[in-house]
Amino acid sequence: MTGGRDGLVELRDIEIFLTLAEELHFGRTAERLHVSQARVSQSIKQQERRIGGALFERTSRSVRLTPLGERLRDRLRAGYGEIMSGLDEAAAAARGHAGVLTVGTMATLYKSIAAVIDLFRQRHPQCELRLREILPTDPLGALRAGTVDVGLLWLPVREPDLAVGPVVHTEELVLAVAADHELADRGKVEMEVLGDYPVVYPAGPIPDYMWEQHTPAVTPTGRPIRRALVVATLEEALMGIAGGSVISPIGSGVAATRQRGDLTFLPITGGPVLRYAPVWRSGGETPLVRAFVQAAADARGTG
Repeated sequence: MTGGRDGLVELRDIEIFLTLAEELHFGRTAERLHVSQARVSQSIKQQERRIGGALFERTSRSVRLTPLGERLRDRLRAGYGEIMSGLDEAAAAARGHAGVLTVGTMATLYKSIAAVIDLFRQRHPQCELRLREILPTDPLGALRAGTVDVGLLWLPVREPDLAVGPVVHTEELVLAVAADHELADRGKVEMEVLGDYPVVYPAGPIPDYMWEQHTPAVTPTGRPIRRALVVATLEEALMGIAGGSVISPIGSGVAATRQRGDLTFLPITGGPVLRYAPVWRSGGETPLVRAFVQAAADARGTG
């Protein structure tokens, strides 16, 4: 693509020709390409001399393609697009932004982080982004096993082998009770009510301090909250709640997707708020991981 002396055309000259063919205005073409109008004119004249024919018809009022220019535009446009795509892919690979990135999060959170996913994909089209579900009862296992590169998890995460990025989403908790539970007719409840009824507890290896953010061990006045039903999945928890044996705080996003006749969701006055952030292995930070964390920060800042 280099070296006018050899009769070849510079890539920049092709770009000038295609831009002028689209804009049909020397001034706008120069402005769009951040070059002088004289540079645009000089480039077109050089190409016309090389080809031996006029590519544009110019008058004081208009610029339009000649039939020869139209044919050249049609032939060059597809090839130019392929060249630029190839260069972009090579640059992305050199920066480490090509490949596969696996992101894991709770199943109900996908829609809430759509802006993050969309921004990352827009910025890094050469990267294949894979999404995997993380169970709330075992939020760190997939990260440590290497099956997930980045997890979007609720905070806090205080693990020496894991790094934590910026908050990308917040979610209020509501209280899930059976539809015929004595609390079901209340318009809202206080956190203190958790001291009066048994609650669910996760069977998985979630750290106690993380679960405390979701369901504390004591009420605001210090009364113990009784754990009565051990569950491994969200569906197990909902079945136990619907049966009336337990109640439980539930993310408002979960409640929005689990409307059913045997459950009631009550707002909790002054209840916990879950804050979600990207989490990754400190020793597994790659350019793609850094790019995703940056997209998360930027999407949050504009959302």
